[in-house]
Amino acid sequence: MIDIHSHVLPGVDDGSKTIKESLEILQGLEEQGITDLICTPHYIPETNQVSPHSENLGIFKKLQENAEKKGLKIKLYLGNEIYIDKSIAKLLRTKKISPLSKNKYILVELPMSGEFEQYEDILLSLVQKKWKVILAHPERYHSFQKNYNKIRELYMQGILLQCNLGSVVGQYGKHAKKTVKKMAKDKLIFCFGTDTHRVRDFSEIAKAQKKLRKFYEFYELDSVLVQNPLKIVQ
Repeated sequence: MIDIHSHVLPGVDDGSKTIKESLEILQGLEEQGITDLICTPHYIPETNQVSPHSENLGIFKKLQENAEKKGLKIKLYLGNEIYIDKSIAKLLRTKKISPLSKNKYILVELPMSGEFEQYEDILLSLVQKKWKVILAHPERYHSFQKNYNKIRELYMQGILLQCNLGSVVGQYGKHAKKTVKKMAKDKLIFCFGTDTHRVRDFSEIAKAQKKLRKFYEFYELDSVLVQNPLKIVQ
């Protein structure tokens, strides 16, 4: 599996705090079959989680070096999980924030409520500027859980949808679990990610993949776990 959503870059957001912790996380993910991983630290304007790309890059290179010394085979890439904001296009243009692995895919998140006055206008304006917009974990947004049509509308408008594997096994509650299963059944999901923040038991990765076989043929499951994410990192 290729993981496009993680918080293993140490000391920049609410994820891993140290290189040591990051290496433990990476080892755990590698043991569960993750071959490639994009570090996607939060960028949330007007908070303390605004580490710029130039700073993240230095930390990322140090993490890569330490992972290699530890003998880890997992391939690492650098991006951002970008909080919805009118300034996203400018931040990308000035290279304050990063697309996923130096290409046109960008990972964007909404408030957990799912409510944001101009979120649809902002997402579609980015699509019009030729960015390939991936919406992070739509199954977790409360308003989307209540109104499933919002997810379907975004899909029809060309927004790509990334769901968390943990949602499949109830890690984020019954409503997220119900929503992600419906999305899988309706074939709306572009890819999955772990959204890993800390060292833990990663057994839900295998459990979730097994449960997803109820909704996907083998080649379809390969698409959402490997082939679609491969388009991002290649």
